[in-house]
Amino acid sequence: QVQLVESGGGLVQAGGSLRLSCAASGATFNDYTWGWFRQRPGKEREAVAATNKNGYNTYYADSMKGRVTVSRDNVKNIVYLQMNSLNSEDTAVYYCAGSAKTFYSSVSYYLDRNYEYWGQGTQVTVSS
Repeated sequence: QVQLVESGGGLVQAGGSLRLSCAASGATFNDYTWGWFRQRPGKEREAVAATNKNGYNTYYADSMKGRVTVSRDNVKNIVYLQMNSLNSEDTAVYYCAGSAKTFYSSVSYYLDRNYEYWGQGTQVTVSS
């Protein structure tokens, strides 16, 4: 059973940075695509970033492009999301997700329905 546990959320001032971590267990880490999504208050869940199997490629949604970096440690089985220049609009619950499927288009990485496994989420609050 694949389990994902996010950490690193919290309260940060506008303009600040946070690094989120997602520890995966129960999965052959390199065989999975890992994504980050977020759900802002009153909004639908949206993609933030993803890294494909083995981590050779990364994908960034428009939501935070240019301010985030997704990376993975294939030894520790952890996926990271480095977030910079945060503003109040980035206040959200951030989720880590994993998929064993093979994605054939870049758009696939941004669709939450393509991911089978989800963490419980970590709250990020940006104060202005």
